[in-house]
Amino acid sequence: MKKLCIVFKQAPHGTAHGREGLDFALLSASFEQEVSLLFTGEAVLTLLKNQDPESIGCKDYISTLGALPLYDIDTVLVCQDSLLELGLSHEELRISTLVATSDEVAEHLNQVDEVMVF
Repeated sequence: MKKLCIVFKQAPHGTAHGREGLDFALLSASFEQEVSLLFTGEAVLTLLKNQDPESIGCKDYISTLGALPLYDIDTVLVCQDSLLELGLSHEELRISTLVATSDEVAEHLNQVDEVMVF
């Protein structure tokens, strides 16, 4: 089974990167690939609770994060440095994630076959 890590780097609203990355993750998982997700930089904002993207005219793709377990996407990493830079805590995130140091992120990326960045 091919291991794929999808890295999210863009803020959740204003571009289609996040939605496209999440769609790609679900599609890949449905084709029997082992998919993991990594949120870094402003993409960490995607994981915040109580968002209402429709109030700013954006489609609410973020609610799709709740479907990750249905697709057997169990590994969701969030960059510890990014959380600190944005002044956020793990408790503010809407789904279960693993907070990873930069060394742990590098180790994870070395263990996968392919990396896609959105």
